[in-house]
Amino acid sequence: MAKMWAGRFQKEVDSRVNDFNSSVSFDQRMAKQDIGGSIAHAAMLGETGIIDKHEAELICAELEKILADLESGKLEIDPLAEDIHMFVEAELTKRLGSTGKRLHTARSRNDQVALDLRLYLRDEIEEIKALVGKLVQTLCALSKEHLETVMPGYTHLQRAQPITFAHHLMAYTQMFLRDLSRLNDVKKRMNFSPLGSGALAGTTYPIDRKMTARSLGMDGIMQNSLDGVSDRDYCIELAAAVSTMMVHLSRFSEEIILWCSWEFKFIELDDAYATGSSIMPQKKNPDITELIRGKAGRVFGDLTTLLTMMIGLPLAYHKDIQEDKEAIFDAVDTVKLCLSTFIPMLETMTVLKENMRAAAAKGFINATDCADYLVKKGLPFRDAYKCTGELVAACIKQGLTLETLPLEQYKSSCDLFDEDIYDAINLEACVKGRTVPGGPAPESVKAQIEAAEQELERCQR
Repeated sequence: MAKMWAGRFQKEVDSRVNDFNSSVSFDQRMAKQDIGGSIAHAAMLGETGIIDKHEAELICAELEKILADLESGKLEIDPLAEDIHMFVEAELTKRLGSTGKRLHTARSRNDQVALDLRLYLRDEIEEIKALVGKLVQTLCALSKEHLETVMPGYTHLQRAQPITFAHHLMAYTQMFLRDLSRLNDVKKRMNFSPLGSGALAGTTYPIDRKMTARSLGMDGIMQNSLDGVSDRDYCIELAAAVSTMMVHLSRFSEEIILWCSWEFKFIELDDAYATGSSIMPQKKNPDITELIRGKAGRVFGDLTTLLTMMIGLPLAYHKDIQEDKEAIFDAVDTVKLCLSTFIPMLETMTVLKENMRAAAAKGFINATDCADYLVKKGLPFRDAYKCTGELVAACIKQGLTLETLPLEQYKSSCDLFDEDIYDAINLEACVKGRTVPGGPAPESVKAQIEAAEQELERCQR
């Protein structure tokens, strides 16, 4: 394919340079956005009289046909093309002759690719948001089913205090809602048009940048032409947002892995979302969550690539910036893949309530409630803490729990204890007593679910 920029050169470019320089293998996914941007540009050229309006209409119509042919498979992208932008322009010129050559008037590939990438990532953000929204809905639905499913809450992976499975799930729900908010923030800052920035210094043609921005559904124009073509902070910001999301998915995945183990056995994954061993017939492995845990590092690497790529680059455009696409495309593809498998895995898993309740009963996780019982009867907290700690030590020595420790032993430790201590340290009572906003009591978690559903609706507008 002849190079659009061939006029300055007297020799053919070495084939190895062509291969090294080419980006069509990965930027072809932006064909729809490239054509959409070109249609907006051509329409503006016609409206402003920069090119004949009839020719502008012919260009727009033919670009629509090219897009339709690409989507139907009638037209295949030439793998020898330098990039998707040159391929579309070459195809247009092949079909319309000299009229097609007018499309690139008052435009550079620099502002063209910057626009395409913003349009493409804007669409991808909406797809990621839809998946995160589905995940939040799934977590809220699960939480409604398990408002009274008691389980141990942990610190340092040691049983700490009684909570419910719903309370635990809603913690992740809050994280994913913040991820949604970050995606909205990225999209808000991304949705400005660089088209009209030219190579770096705009153009002498009387273009209407605001017209193209409006027609593309963008909120305005980039205010500086150098900035418009040379920065990729929106890629970095999106990669950072999805990296944070992958942290949340990785943490959740680690808990799923633990809960599936025989040491916990809090849940069991559906057969469709687990794998076996090639040698050990008893195994049922949580491969999805292990892969998500590993793929988190991959997305962090994409973010590091983008950050490193931009370090020390003087204004304006440099070919280094071509490396933005594979990194941000991979980050986006990976988080979408992880979400699309994680959600149905959660939807189909079996929650083993009895095992959760049994684990909660064995860890002295009602010890704080025992101390609070004494505080409410007038004992200073530190004295109550010491007394309860001694009781726990006695239980461990005797193979008892606070629930089975005789009242006489309670009273020998502190005469403030009475029969009602057993009501105070009942696990269900311990949970239901924590009615503070954000706590694990069923009415508190119901409020959290309602607030989360309202926030989800707001984030998805």
